Amino acid sequence: MRWLITLLTFIPFVAIAAEPKFKAGVATVVITPSEPIWMAGYSSRNKPAEGKEHDLFAKAVALEDSAGTVLVIVGTDLVGLPRSISEPVAREVAKRAGLPRERLMLTSSHTHCGPVVRDNLMDMYDMPAKMRPKVAAYGDFLQQKLVEVTLAALKDRKPALMHRGEGTARFAVNRRKPTSTGFVNDANPAGPVDHSAPVFRVTTPEGKLRAVLFGYACHNTTMQYFKWCGDYAGFAQIELEQKHPEAVALFWMGCGGDANPLPRSKIEFCQKYGKELAVSVEEVLTQGKLTALTGSFTAKYAEIVLDFDKLPTREQWTAEAASKNYILKTRAAKYLKMLDVGEKIPEQYPHYPVQIWALGDLLWIALGGECVVDFSHRLKKELGKDRPVWVTAYANDVMAYIPSERVLKEGGYEGESSMQAYGMPTKWAKGIEEKIVRKVKELAGR
Repeated sequence: MRWLITLLTFIPFVAIAAEPKFKAGVATVVITPSEPIWMAGYSSRNKPAEGKEHDLFAKAVALEDSAGTVLVIVGTDLVGLPRSISEPVAREVAKRAGLPRERLMLTSSHTHCGPVVRDNLMDMYDMPAKMRPKVAAYGDFLQQKLVEVTLAALKDRKPALMHRGEGTARFAVNRRKPTSTGFVNDANPAGPVDHSAPVFRVTTPEGKLRAVLFGYACHNTTMQYFKWCGDYAGFAQIELEQKHPEAVALFWMGCGGDANPLPRSKIEFCQKYGKELAVSVEEVLTQGKLTALTGSFTAKYAEIVLDFDKLPTREQWTAEAASKNYILKTRAAKYLKMLDVGEKIPEQYPHYPVQIWALGDLLWIALGGECVVDFSHRLKKELGKDRPVWVTAYANDVMAYIPSERVLKEGGYEGESSMQAYGMPTKWAKGIEEKIVRKVKELAGR
Protein backbone atom coordinates (compact mmCIF):
# COMPACT_ATOMS: atom_id res chain seq x y z
CA MET A 1 0.00 0.00 0.00
CA ARG A 2 2.88 2.34 0.78
CA TRP A 3 4.28 1.98 -2.75
CA LEU A 4 0.85 2.88 -4.24
CA ILE A 5 0.66 6.09 -2.17
CA THR A 6 4.18 6.99 -3.24
CA LEU A 7 3.29 6.42 -6.90
CA LEU A 8 0.10 8.48 -6.72
CA THR A 9 1.90 11.41 -5.14
CA PHE A 10 4.70 11.21 -7.71
CA ILE A 11 2.53 11.27 -10.86
CA PRO A 12 1.09 14.82 -10.43
CA PHE A 13 4.60 16.15 -9.78
CA VAL A 14 5.82 14.76 -13.12
CA ALA A 15 2.85 16.27 -14.99
CA ILE A 16 3.44 19.71 -13.50
CA ALA A 17 7.19 19.63 -14.21
CA ALA A 18 6.57 18.76 -17.88
CA GLU A 19 4.36 21.78 -18.56
CA PRO A 20 5.89 24.26 -21.05
CA LYS A 21 7.41 27.35 -19.51
CA PHE A 22 7.00 29.42 -22.67
CA LYS A 23 4.23 30.77 -24.87
CA ALA A 24 4.30 31.88 -28.49
CA GLY A 25 2.02 33.56 -30.99
CA VAL A 26 2.30 33.96 -34.76
CA ALA A 27 0.67 36.13 -37.39
CA THR A 28 1.10 36.90 -41.09
CA VAL A 29 -0.23 39.65 -43.34
CA VAL A 30 0.19 40.31 -47.06
CA ILE A 31 1.88 43.65 -47.81
CA THR A 32 2.04 43.39 -51.61
CA PRO A 33 1.01 46.76 -53.08
CA SER A 34 -2.50 46.71 -54.51
CA GLU A 35 -1.50 48.86 -57.50
CA PRO A 36 1.68 49.30 -59.58
CA ILE A 37 4.10 51.55 -57.74
CA TRP A 38 7.86 52.19 -57.93
CA MET A 39 10.19 49.40 -56.90
CA ALA A 40 12.99 49.76 -54.37
CA GLY A 41 16.69 49.04 -54.40
CA TYR A 42 17.95 50.03 -57.84
CA SER A 43 18.24 53.54 -59.23
CA SER A 44 18.17 52.17 -62.80
CA ARG A 45 14.49 51.24 -62.62
CA ASN A 46 12.40 53.42 -64.92
CA LYS A 47 8.85 52.16 -64.44
CA PRO A 48 6.58 50.67 -61.76
CA ALA A 49 6.20 46.98 -60.97
CA GLU A 50 4.49 44.80 -63.59
CA GLY A 51 3.09 41.95 -61.57
CA LYS A 52 4.46 39.56 -58.97
CA GLU A 53 6.52 36.43 -58.64
CA HIS A 54 4.86 35.86 -55.29
CA ASP A 55 3.28 37.94 -52.55
CA LEU A 56 5.25 40.02 -50.07
CA PHE A 57 4.58 39.49 -46.36
CA ALA A 58 5.01 40.93 -42.92
CA LYS A 59 5.23 38.22 -40.28
CA ALA A 60 5.32 38.47 -36.51
CA VAL A 61 6.28 35.97 -33.84
CA ALA A 62 5.63 36.73 -30.17
CA LEU A 63 7.73 34.90 -27.57
CA GLU A 64 6.86 34.84 -23.85
CA ASP A 65 8.92 33.42 -20.97
CA SER A 66 7.64 31.92 -17.70
CA ALA A 67 7.70 35.31 -15.97
CA GLY A 68 5.50 36.91 -18.64
CA THR A 69 8.22 38.87 -20.43
CA VAL A 70 7.18 39.12 -24.07
CA LEU A 71 9.37 39.75 -27.13
CA VAL A 72 8.05 40.26 -30.66
CA ILE A 73 10.07 40.03 -33.87
CA VAL A 74 8.55 41.26 -37.13
CA GLY A 75 10.03 40.26 -40.48
CA THR A 76 9.17 42.06 -43.72
CA ASP A 77 9.81 41.48 -47.42
CA LEU A 78 11.06 45.03 -47.85
CA VAL A 79 14.31 46.80 -48.75
CA GLY A 80 14.30 48.59 -45.40
CA LEU A 81 12.16 50.22 -42.74
CA PRO A 82 12.96 53.87 -41.96
CA ARG A 83 12.63 55.34 -38.51
CA SER A 84 9.64 57.38 -39.71
CA ILE A 85 7.67 54.12 -39.95
CA SER A 86 9.24 51.90 -37.29
CA GLU A 87 8.91 54.38 -34.44
CA PRO A 88 5.19 55.18 -34.99
CA VAL A 89 4.58 51.44 -35.18
CA ALA A 90 6.42 50.88 -31.89
CA ARG A 91 4.53 53.72 -30.19
CA GLU A 92 1.16 52.42 -31.35
CA VAL A 93 1.96 48.88 -30.23
CA ALA A 94 3.10 50.21 -26.84
CA LYS A 95 -0.12 52.21 -26.53
CA ARG A 96 -2.45 49.37 -27.49
CA ALA A 97 -0.63 46.36 -26.02
CA GLY A 98 1.76 47.79 -23.42
CA LEU A 99 4.80 46.32 -25.18
CA PRO A 100 7.91 48.40 -24.37
CA ARG A 101 10.10 49.57 -27.26
CA GLU A 102 13.00 47.30 -26.38
CA ARG A 103 10.82 44.21 -26.79
CA LEU A 104 9.83 44.88 -30.40
CA MET A 105 12.34 44.10 -33.17
CA LEU A 106 11.33 45.32 -36.65
CA THR A 107 13.42 43.77 -39.43
CA SER A 108 13.67 43.84 -43.21
CA SER A 109 14.86 41.15 -45.61
CA HIS A 110 16.33 43.84 -47.90
CA THR A 111 14.75 42.39 -51.02
CA HIS A 112 15.38 44.65 -54.00
CA CYS A 113 12.09 43.54 -55.55
CA GLY A 114 9.78 45.21 -53.07
CA PRO A 115 8.10 48.64 -53.12
CA VAL A 116 9.74 51.94 -52.31
CA VAL A 117 9.17 52.58 -48.61
CA ARG A 118 8.58 56.13 -47.47
CA ASP A 119 11.81 58.01 -46.55
CA ASN A 120 14.05 55.03 -47.33
CA LEU A 121 16.56 55.77 -50.11
CA MET A 122 14.28 58.50 -51.46
CA ASP A 123 17.15 60.42 -53.08
CA MET A 124 17.81 57.39 -55.27
CA TYR A 125 14.59 57.15 -57.25
CA ASP A 126 13.96 59.32 -60.31
CA MET A 127 10.26 58.55 -60.29
CA PRO A 128 7.49 60.68 -61.82
CA ALA A 129 5.90 63.24 -59.51
CA LYS A 130 2.54 61.45 -59.71
CA MET A 131 4.17 58.35 -58.18
CA ARG A 132 5.20 60.04 -54.93
CA PRO A 133 1.69 60.24 -53.43
CA LYS A 134 1.30 56.52 -54.10
CA VAL A 135 4.55 55.82 -52.27
CA ALA A 136 3.36 57.93 -49.35
CA ALA A 137 0.02 56.11 -49.28
CA TYR A 138 1.78 52.75 -49.30
CA GLY A 139 3.82 53.90 -46.30
CA ASP A 140 0.61 54.62 -44.40
CA PHE A 141 -0.80 51.23 -45.39
CA LEU A 142 2.40 49.47 -44.33
CA GLN A 143 2.49 51.21 -40.98
CA GLN A 144 -1.06 50.04 -40.25
CA LYS A 145 -0.31 46.46 -41.30
CA LEU A 146 2.80 46.26 -39.11
CA VAL A 147 0.76 47.28 -36.09
CA GLU A 148 -1.96 44.78 -36.98
CA VAL A 149 0.39 41.83 -37.45
CA THR A 150 2.19 42.57 -34.18
CA LEU A 151 -1.04 42.78 -32.20
CA ALA A 152 -2.32 39.59 -33.86
CA ALA A 153 0.81 37.66 -32.82
CA LEU A 154 0.45 38.92 -29.25
CA LYS A 155 -3.18 37.81 -29.18
CA ASP A 156 -2.28 34.36 -30.54
CA ARG A 157 0.01 33.33 -27.65
CA LYS A 158 -0.27 29.66 -26.61
CA PRO A 159 1.95 27.24 -24.64
CA ALA A 160 5.09 26.46 -26.59
CA LEU A 161 8.52 24.85 -26.59
CA MET A 162 11.52 26.68 -28.04
CA HIS A 163 14.83 25.47 -29.43
CA ARG A 164 17.80 27.11 -31.13
CA GLY A 165 20.39 25.83 -33.60
CA GLU A 166 22.54 26.84 -36.52
CA GLY A 167 22.93 25.69 -40.10
CA THR A 168 25.14 26.75 -43.01
CA ALA A 169 24.55 28.12 -46.51
CA ARG A 170 27.38 28.81 -48.95
CA PHE A 171 26.03 31.11 -51.68
CA ALA A 172 27.03 34.45 -50.10
CA VAL A 173 30.13 35.97 -51.72
CA ASN A 174 31.99 39.06 -50.56
CA ARG A 175 31.43 41.82 -53.13
CA ARG A 176 34.24 44.28 -52.27
CA LYS A 177 36.88 43.54 -54.91
CA PRO A 178 40.22 45.34 -54.50
CA THR A 179 41.63 46.89 -57.68
CA SER A 180 44.48 49.27 -58.51
CA THR A 181 42.02 52.16 -58.38
CA GLY A 182 40.20 51.16 -55.20
CA PHE A 183 37.43 48.79 -54.13
CA VAL A 184 34.69 48.03 -56.65
CA ASN A 185 31.42 46.14 -56.38
CA ASP A 186 32.39 42.74 -57.77
CA ALA A 187 32.98 39.19 -56.59
CA ASN A 188 35.79 38.79 -54.07
CA PRO A 189 35.84 35.09 -53.10
CA ALA A 190 38.73 35.73 -50.71
CA GLY A 191 36.81 38.41 -48.81
CA PRO A 192 35.06 37.85 -45.45
CA VAL A 193 31.52 36.46 -45.27
CA ASP A 194 29.30 34.83 -42.65
CA HIS A 195 27.85 31.54 -43.88
CA SER A 196 25.99 30.72 -40.67
CA ALA A 197 22.22 30.31 -40.74
CA PRO A 198 20.82 30.70 -37.20
CA VAL A 199 17.57 28.82 -36.55
CA PHE A 200 14.96 29.33 -33.81
CA ARG A 201 12.20 26.70 -33.59
CA VAL A 202 8.84 27.18 -31.90
CA THR A 203 6.58 24.15 -31.42
CA THR A 204 3.45 23.18 -29.55
CA PRO A 205 3.96 21.17 -26.34
CA GLU A 206 3.30 18.08 -28.46
CA GLY A 207 6.11 18.99 -30.86
CA LYS A 208 4.12 20.41 -33.78
CA LEU A 209 5.98 23.20 -35.57
CA ARG A 210 4.39 26.64 -35.21
CA ALA A 211 7.20 28.92 -36.33
CA VAL A 212 10.78 28.90 -37.52
CA LEU A 213 12.88 32.06 -37.39
CA PHE A 214 16.05 31.98 -39.45
CA GLY A 215 18.70 34.39 -40.68
CA TYR A 216 21.44 34.76 -43.25
CA ALA A 217 23.97 37.51 -44.04
CA CYS A 218 23.67 38.19 -47.76
CA HIS A 219 22.03 40.85 -49.90
CA ASN A 220 18.66 39.87 -51.37
CA THR A 221 19.74 41.08 -54.80
CA THR A 222 19.51 38.05 -57.05
CA MET A 223 16.81 39.62 -59.19
CA GLN A 224 16.55 43.03 -60.85
CA TYR A 225 13.30 42.75 -62.76
CA PHE A 226 9.87 44.38 -62.50
CA LYS A 227 8.00 41.84 -60.40
CA TRP A 228 7.30 41.82 -56.68
CA CYS A 229 9.47 39.11 -55.15
CA GLY A 230 11.06 38.32 -51.79
CA ASP A 231 14.20 37.16 -53.63
CA TYR A 232 16.06 34.17 -52.15
CA ALA A 233 14.68 34.90 -48.68
CA GLY A 234 11.15 34.85 -50.06
CA PHE A 235 11.71 31.50 -51.79
CA ALA A 236 13.31 30.06 -48.63
CA GLN A 237 10.27 31.03 -46.55
CA ILE A 238 7.90 29.59 -49.17
CA GLU A 239 9.87 26.32 -49.27
CA LEU A 240 9.72 25.90 -45.50
CA GLU A 241 6.03 26.78 -45.28
CA GLN A 242 5.22 24.26 -48.02
CA LYS A 243 6.97 21.58 -45.96
CA HIS A 244 5.18 22.77 -42.82
CA PRO A 245 1.82 24.19 -43.96
CA GLU A 246 0.64 25.14 -40.48
CA ALA A 247 3.83 26.96 -39.51
CA VAL A 248 5.16 30.46 -40.14
CA ALA A 249 8.68 30.86 -41.55
CA LEU A 250 10.21 34.26 -40.78
CA PHE A 251 13.52 35.41 -42.30
CA TRP A 252 15.81 38.03 -40.77
CA MET A 253 18.84 39.60 -42.40
CA GLY A 254 22.29 39.36 -40.88
CA CYS A 255 25.35 41.57 -41.46
CA GLY A 256 25.31 41.09 -45.22
CA GLY A 257 26.02 44.66 -46.31
CA ASP A 258 29.09 43.56 -48.28
CA ALA A 259 27.89 40.18 -49.59
CA ASN A 260 25.94 39.22 -52.70
CA PRO A 261 24.36 35.97 -53.92
CA LEU A 262 26.48 35.06 -56.94
CA PRO A 263 25.83 34.41 -59.75
CA ARG A 264 22.70 36.55 -60.13
CA SER A 265 19.95 37.82 -62.46
CA LYS A 266 18.12 34.56 -63.23
CA ILE A 267 15.05 33.35 -61.38
CA GLU A 268 16.58 29.86 -61.35
CA PHE A 269 19.46 31.19 -59.22
CA CYS A 270 17.01 32.90 -56.89
CA GLN A 271 15.07 29.68 -56.39
CA LYS A 272 18.28 27.70 -55.98
CA TYR A 273 19.59 29.96 -53.18
CA GLY A 274 16.24 29.93 -51.44
CA LYS A 275 16.17 26.14 -51.63
CA GLU A 276 19.73 25.85 -50.31
CA LEU A 277 18.93 28.03 -47.33
CA ALA A 278 15.65 26.23 -46.64
CA VAL A 279 17.35 22.83 -46.80
CA SER A 280 19.95 23.99 -44.28
CA VAL A 281 17.22 25.20 -41.94
CA GLU A 282 15.25 21.98 -42.40
CA GLU A 283 18.28 19.90 -41.47
CA VAL A 284 18.61 21.84 -38.23
CA LEU A 285 14.91 21.33 -37.52
CA THR A 286 14.88 17.59 -38.16
CA GLN A 287 18.33 16.13 -37.53
CA GLY A 288 18.83 16.68 -33.83
CA LYS A 289 20.91 19.84 -34.14
CA LEU A 290 18.83 21.88 -31.70
CA THR A 291 19.29 22.96 -28.10
CA ALA A 292 16.26 23.48 -25.88
CA LEU A 293 15.79 27.05 -24.71
CA THR A 294 15.75 27.55 -20.96
CA GLY A 295 15.82 30.56 -18.69
CA SER A 296 14.19 33.96 -18.88
CA PHE A 297 14.09 36.83 -21.39
CA THR A 298 15.51 40.33 -21.10
CA ALA A 299 15.58 43.17 -23.62
CA LYS A 300 17.37 46.49 -23.90
CA TYR A 301 17.25 49.25 -26.52
CA ALA A 302 19.26 52.42 -27.01
CA GLU A 303 19.89 55.04 -29.66
CA ILE A 304 23.34 56.51 -30.12
CA VAL A 305 24.74 59.47 -32.03
CA LEU A 306 26.91 58.70 -35.06
CA ASP A 307 29.13 61.48 -36.42
CA PHE A 308 29.60 62.41 -40.05
CA ASP A 309 33.00 63.23 -41.51
CA LYS A 310 33.85 66.80 -42.57
CA LEU A 311 30.90 68.31 -44.45
CA PRO A 312 31.22 69.54 -48.04
CA THR A 313 31.33 73.29 -48.65
CA ARG A 314 28.65 75.31 -50.44
CA GLU A 315 30.94 75.41 -53.45
CA GLN A 316 31.13 71.63 -53.48
CA TRP A 317 27.34 71.32 -53.23
CA THR A 318 26.93 73.83 -56.06
CA ALA A 319 29.26 71.84 -58.31
CA GLU A 320 27.46 68.60 -57.44
CA ALA A 321 24.08 70.17 -58.21
CA ALA A 322 25.23 70.62 -61.82
CA SER A 323 25.93 66.90 -62.17
CA LYS A 324 24.02 64.76 -64.65
CA ASN A 325 23.84 62.07 -61.97
CA TYR A 326 20.31 62.15 -60.55
CA ILE A 327 21.35 61.00 -57.10
CA LEU A 328 24.14 63.56 -56.77
CA LYS A 329 22.15 66.54 -58.00
CA THR A 330 19.10 65.63 -55.91
CA ARG A 331 21.17 65.39 -52.75
CA ALA A 332 23.01 68.64 -53.52
CA ALA A 333 19.77 70.51 -54.20
CA LYS A 334 18.42 69.40 -50.83
CA TYR A 335 21.41 70.70 -48.90
CA LEU A 336 21.71 73.92 -50.90
CA LYS A 337 18.08 74.64 -50.10
CA MET A 338 18.83 74.16 -46.40
CA LEU A 339 21.74 76.59 -46.61
CA ASP A 340 19.63 79.12 -48.51
CA VAL A 341 17.04 79.28 -45.72
CA GLY A 342 19.64 79.41 -42.98
CA GLU A 343 19.33 75.82 -41.81
CA LYS A 344 22.36 73.91 -40.61
CA ILE A 345 23.36 70.76 -42.43
CA PRO A 346 23.41 67.91 -39.88
CA GLU A 347 26.80 66.85 -38.60
CA GLN A 348 25.44 63.71 -36.92
CA TYR A 349 22.80 61.02 -37.17
CA PRO A 350 21.24 61.13 -33.69
CA HIS A 351 19.10 57.97 -33.61
CA TYR A 352 21.18 54.92 -34.50
CA PRO A 353 19.35 51.93 -32.90
CA VAL A 354 21.08 49.20 -30.89
CA GLN A 355 18.95 46.41 -29.44
CA ILE A 356 19.83 43.43 -27.25
CA TRP A 357 17.71 40.40 -26.49
CA ALA A 358 18.82 37.67 -24.10
CA LEU A 359 16.74 34.49 -24.43
CA GLY A 360 18.21 32.20 -21.82
CA ASP A 361 21.83 31.75 -22.85
CA LEU A 362 21.25 33.14 -26.37
CA LEU A 363 22.43 36.71 -26.96
CA TRP A 364 20.56 38.23 -29.91
CA ILE A 365 21.89 41.59 -31.14
CA ALA A 366 19.92 43.80 -33.56
CA LEU A 367 21.63 46.71 -35.30
CA GLY A 368 20.27 49.38 -37.61
CA GLY A 369 21.44 50.01 -41.14
CA GLU A 370 23.26 47.88 -43.70
CA CYS A 371 26.03 46.50 -41.48
CA VAL A 372 29.02 44.86 -43.13
CA VAL A 373 30.11 41.39 -42.04
CA ASP A 374 32.95 42.61 -39.79
CA PHE A 375 30.38 43.49 -37.12
CA SER A 376 29.10 39.92 -36.99
CA HIS A 377 32.56 38.40 -36.79
CA ARG A 378 33.75 40.81 -34.12
CA LEU A 379 30.69 40.60 -31.89
CA LYS A 380 30.60 36.81 -32.05
CA LYS A 381 34.29 36.64 -31.18
CA GLU A 382 34.17 39.13 -28.31
CA LEU A 383 30.78 38.22 -26.81
CA GLY A 384 30.37 34.59 -27.81
CA LYS A 385 33.03 32.86 -25.76
CA ASP A 386 30.50 31.42 -23.31
CA ARG A 387 27.19 31.75 -25.16
CA PRO A 388 25.76 31.71 -28.71
CA VAL A 389 25.53 35.13 -30.35
CA TRP A 390 23.29 36.09 -33.26
CA VAL A 391 23.58 39.44 -35.04
CA THR A 392 20.66 40.85 -37.00
CA ALA A 393 21.21 43.95 -39.12
CA TYR A 394 18.69 46.01 -41.13
CA ALA A 395 16.69 46.28 -37.90
CA ASN A 396 14.46 49.09 -36.59
CA ASP A 397 15.92 51.76 -38.92
CA VAL A 398 17.74 51.37 -42.24
CA MET A 399 19.27 54.81 -42.70
CA ALA A 400 22.55 53.99 -44.48
CA TYR A 401 25.35 51.47 -44.83
CA ILE A 402 27.24 50.87 -41.60
CA PRO A 403 30.91 50.21 -42.41
CA SER A 404 33.46 48.77 -40.05
CA GLU A 405 36.61 50.79 -39.49
CA ARG A 406 38.37 48.64 -42.10
CA VAL A 407 35.71 49.25 -44.74
CA LEU A 408 35.47 52.94 -43.90
CA LYS A 409 39.22 53.29 -44.46
CA GLU A 410 39.15 51.28 -47.67
CA GLY A 411 36.33 53.37 -49.13
CA GLY A 412 34.34 52.12 -52.08
CA TYR A 413 30.57 51.79 -52.14
CA GLU A 414 29.87 50.48 -48.64
CA GLY A 415 32.45 52.79 -47.06
CA GLU A 416 31.64 56.02 -48.83
CA SER A 417 29.65 56.44 -52.05
CA SER A 418 26.55 54.61 -50.79
CA MET A 419 25.89 57.60 -48.54
CA GLN A 420 24.89 59.51 -51.66
CA ALA A 421 21.99 57.17 -52.40
CA TYR A 422 20.83 57.43 -48.79
CA GLY A 423 20.90 61.24 -49.01
CA MET A 424 23.46 61.61 -46.23
CA PRO A 425 25.73 64.69 -46.48
CA THR A 426 28.98 62.73 -46.43
CA LYS A 427 30.57 59.50 -45.19
CA TRP A 428 30.71 58.49 -41.53
CA ALA A 429 33.49 59.79 -39.29
CA LYS A 430 36.20 57.54 -37.92
CA GLY A 431 35.26 55.63 -34.79
CA ILE A 432 31.82 54.44 -35.94
CA GLU A 433 32.62 50.77 -35.29
CA GLU A 434 33.89 51.39 -31.76
CA LYS A 435 30.83 53.48 -30.85
CA ILE A 436 28.46 50.75 -31.92
CA VAL A 437 30.40 47.86 -30.39
CA ARG A 438 30.85 49.77 -27.13
CA LYS A 439 27.08 50.32 -26.84
CA VAL A 440 26.36 46.67 -27.64
CA LYS A 441 28.72 45.57 -24.86
CA GLU A 442 27.24 48.05 -22.44
CA LEU A 443 23.71 46.78 -23.06
CA ALA A 444 24.91 43.18 -22.87
CA GLY A 445 26.57 43.86 -19.52
CA ARG A 446 30.10 43.18 -20.80
